[in-house]
Amino acid sequence: MELGLSGRRALVTGGSKGIGRAVVAELGAEGVSVAFCARDADEVKAAEDALRTGGGPEVFGFVADVTKPDEVSRLVAESASALGGLDILVNNAGAAHPGGFEDLTDADWHHDLDVKLFSQIRCTRAALPHLRRSSAPRVVNVNAVYGKYPDPAFFATTVNRAACLNLTKVLAQQFGPEGILVNSVNIGFVVTPQWENIRRRRAPDKEPEAFFAGLAAAEVPLGRFGTVEEVSGVVAFLASDRASYVTGAMVDVAGGMGKYV
Repeated sequence: MELGLSGRRALVTGGSKGIGRAVVAELGAEGVSVAFCARDADEVKAAEDALRTGGGPEVFGFVADVTKPDEVSRLVAESASALGGLDILVNNAGAAHPGGFEDLTDADWHHDLDVKLFSQIRCTRAALPHLRRSSAPRVVNVNAVYGKYPDPAFFATTVNRAACLNLTKVLAQQFGPEGILVNSVNIGFVVTPQWENIRRRRAPDKEPEAFFAGLAAAEVPLGRFGTVEEVSGVVAFLASDRASYVTGAMVDVAGGMGKYV
C-alpha cells in the first residue's frame, strides 16, 4: 500500500526506544524525515546512530524533557528548523506509573499528568504554527485502552489517559476546519522497556516471561503481548494520505483487550 508519506517531516516524542523508536523507523522507511527526542543524551545518540541508515531520510535526535515547557518550545523549534518544517507530530512520550488509589501521592499524580496529558498539550501547542503551514498536517497521540477501560491496578493511567482521549477529540473538532487531523492509537500490552519496570514493582520475584504470559492469558483475547512494530504501522497509516478522512478516531492496537463498545 502506498501511503504517500515520502518527503514529509515528523517529530516523535519519546523516540529513543520502545514504541517511539519503532515509529521513527517506520516513518523513515516510508520516506519521512524524522526528529525525535528523549531525556537521556546517551540513549538519544545511540538511537540516532542506529536509525541513520545509508541513503535513507534524515533522522535528528534531540535531548528534551517534555514535562518542561521551555524544553518543549526549544525541541519543536529546533526540530522544525532541522527538518524545514513539520507535517506530523506523534505524541508518544509517557511512562507507566502503576499503583492503586492509596498508593499514589500528589507528586505521583502531578508527574503522571505532566508526562501524559500536559506533554501532549505542550507539544501540540508548540507544533501548531508549523502544522498550519503543512499541506497534510497530522497529530497522532499514543494513548492506552485504560483510558476507556478502567483498571484500579493502573489508577493514574486510567484517569489521565481518559483526559488524553478527550483532548484528542476536542483538538480534532477545533482544528478539523483547518485540515489538521488528530487521532489516537490506544495500546494495550505491548513489549516495551516500561513493562519490565512494571514487573519489578508488581511481581519482582516472578520471571519476566511468566509474568507477561500470565497477564496476556488473563486480559488479552489474542493471548499475547503485541510488538512495537504492530503499533508503529497503525501510527504510520494515520499519518498518511490513506487516512485523509479520519480524524477524532480512537484506534485500539491491543489484541482485543478493552471491554467496551
